[in-house]
Amino acid sequence: MPSTPGTVVVLGTGGTIAGTAAHAAQHTGYTAGVLGAEALVAALPALQGLPLVAHTLARLDSCNMDGPTWALLAEQAALHLARPEVAGVVVTHGTDTLEETAYFLHRVVAAAKPLVLTAAMRPATALSPDGPQNLFDAVTVARSSGAHSAHGVLAVLGGVVFAGAELRKVHGYRQDAFSAGDAGPLALLEDGVLRVLRPWPNVPLHAVAASLSSLLATRAWPLVDIVTSHALADGRVVDALVAAGSRGLVLAGTGNGSVHAAVKAAAGRAMAQGVRVLRASRCQLGGVVGGAPDDLPSAGTLTPVQARIELMLDLLAAA
Repeated sequence: MPSTPGTVVVLGTGGTIAGTAAHAAQHTGYTAGVLGAEALVAALPALQGLPLVAHTLARLDSCNMDGPTWALLAEQAALHLARPEVAGVVVTHGTDTLEETAYFLHRVVAAAKPLVLTAAMRPATALSPDGPQNLFDAVTVARSSGAHSAHGVLAVLGGVVFAGAELRKVHGYRQDAFSAGDAGPLALLEDGVLRVLRPWPNVPLHAVAASLSSLLATRAWPLVDIVTSHALADGRVVDALVAAGSRGLVLAGTGNGSVHAAVKAAAGRAMAQGVRVLRASRCQLGGVVGGAPDDLPSAGTLTPVQARIELMLDLLAAA
């Protein structure tokens, strides 16, 4: 392993950024995760000559992201960030579950240096792929120094830097597919120059972070599911999930976290059996604000997928 000061470590997990298609005009129906991190770095002339090290951890379509890959990614990211010669770590990832991985890493990795996730909406073989620019921008943020020196878990896409804890995917096809909701971007990349808009995120680690590797080496991830509330809903899904072994449930409620009466009743039965329940909003913006005394426990500003990760970590810590 080279020990050049200012080294950036690129960890590849697959995704569209590493995907290939049968022809250059094809933006859907491609195969994700074909190319390794080493190939992505080697194909980008602007990165040549920089102190970079690339490792491929997985070649997943991120819709299939799994617990072992999450655990390995967190372990490797923390290991490299602790090396004094490493300026930062970049993770190439698929867009489908990018917001989930970003939140998970935010909660379990002490990123006193930049831990930057990036991705692409078009495969590497596209006529105008977005991956190369996103990867270059991510490395730029990872190498930032001086007054603009970044830290924390970040995501860089389309010239915008987002906090990992605030990231959400808001479009299924367009290149500008990501947002930070009400919080907005942290910084912008303008012609290779980082313009910081607000302070870099703090690192409020979950209590389970200190023993995450040993916990996951000895036990399975706890089963936590998301149930969407909607018109004409009933409690069958909640009852079935509890019967199947769910230890936690996130209810993605309508509007400000409102939950259909039948689902709420089923959630009450689940809680009586020791199942943890959180109430989130299925809306992209706003989260859950306030509530009545008899409401189910609130996830606050967390999205349903973020609330699910938080419940999983809580259950791991309590085990």
